[in-house]
Amino acid sequence: MFPIAAFLPESVLLIGALVLFVITLGPSDARKSGRAALAIAVVTVVAALAGLGQHAVLFDGAYRVDALSQFLKLIFAIGFVLVVLLSGGLNDIRQDIRSEYHLFLLLSLLGFNLLVSSIELVTLIVSLELSSFPLFLAVAMRRERDGQRKQLESAIKYIMFGVAANGIMFFGLSYLFGLTGTTSLPLMAEKLKPVISTPLAVAGLLMALAGIWYKLAVFPFHFWTPDVYQGASNETAGLVASLPKLGAVLVCYRFMAFCAPDSRVVPMVLAILAGASMLYGNLIAMAQDDFKRLLGFSGIAHAGYALLGFVALDAAGYGAAFYYMTGYLLMVLACFTVISRVSKDGENIAIQDLAGLHRRSPLLAATLLVGVFGLAGIPPLAGFMGKLALFTAALKQGHLALVIFAVLNAAVAVYYYLSVVREAIFKDPGDKGVITLDPATRILCVVLIVAVVTLGVVPGPVFNTIGAALVGPVGR
Repeated sequence: MFPIAAFLPESVLLIGALVLFVITLGPSDARKSGRAALAIAVVTVVAALAGLGQHAVLFDGAYRVDALSQFLKLIFAIGFVLVVLLSGGLNDIRQDIRSEYHLFLLLSLLGFNLLVSSIELVTLIVSLELSSFPLFLAVAMRRERDGQRKQLESAIKYIMFGVAANGIMFFGLSYLFGLTGTTSLPLMAEKLKPVISTPLAVAGLLMALAGIWYKLAVFPFHFWTPDVYQGASNETAGLVASLPKLGAVLVCYRFMAFCAPDSRVVPMVLAILAGASMLYGNLIAMAQDDFKRLLGFSGIAHAGYALLGFVALDAAGYGAAFYYMTGYLLMVLACFTVISRVSKDGENIAIQDLAGLHRRSPLLAATLLVGVFGLAGIPPLAGFMGKLALFTAALKQGHLALVIFAVLNAAVAVYYYLSVVREAIFKDPGDKGVITLDPATRILCVVLIVAVVTLGVVPGPVFNTIGAALVGPVGR
């Protein structure tokens, strides 16, 4: 008998996608589709909570429901609720396709939910594509203004880099399949043990990881990031900057099952990429005026921090990476909430546009401070606890030089984050008017502030939940 309770979040999203599809058949109505999307997102949170204790292996071993997958489904569902609240009336999305926009967001969320339970290559690849392709289209849905078509350029870059990264990943996976003769990740991990140190296996694993590093925006697979952030609507950029990063960390974790505990090549490559991502992202972010481009380059640096957990090649490092990206999801959504509400008619904002925000909207200013200080790693927020856990995990495995380099980069990042704070808190607003917030935005700001602070002050429950869920990348 099929255990429907184990598949409950995915079932809700499938039904919800059908509901939104029916809505798109009529005249585009952003209010109706937005309310439907929010209701589906809330029901998905409830379904994910109900499924937290479920364990099952479905579809002939291709799909596994366990503590880790259910926890991540809950995080994705909560993140999606926040994204829908962030989207508001979709003023920067073409009016005739706003209902379709909500449908694509929901399909992407369905892909992420399927992704976290996929332990077979075909299922994993299908889930990755389902989570990615709706976002490619969502980037291009930004409405044109003054003859500028930056959104189309960004969407093309997003797609082209994605296709190239997927091609590299598939090529690497073909090597791993050729060595093992199976597409099941648990069986593949077992059969790779005798040959994992051979050049062919290492090359296959690194090429497979390259496709995931693209989604995480790791150097040198990062080139799409600032352009997509800048070209996409504020709401779409907020989604692209948050949920896919957590999904990419999950897939990296799955592939770490193929590494030998005493492996030297993979940790060395990870350490080099982590260092390059942190250095490049932080240095280029210092020169940015557009707030979204700044967040794009800082996202590259944060991908480097997340890789520190994988350099450790142990449960502590993996747990720290999941914790860090969970906190990053909340912190970056806090920043994009401010961008969306400060922006006039959906336009991009420069850092100077934040001048006097503490007078124009104290709640938005508080949200910005929590988000920016969290990203900078200021205690006691989630970003500080995440960095501390990552540094500790890497240091325990002897990566002292890398940890010192990461600490120095974190100090550099404080400079450009403080430039944002300076504009918002210490500059005069001039002729900029007061920003009036609707009730949904007020709720969103309060939830984000409380979540980021709580995650930093009381990290134990999340760390314990993640630690208990880490039974091995592809299971025992």
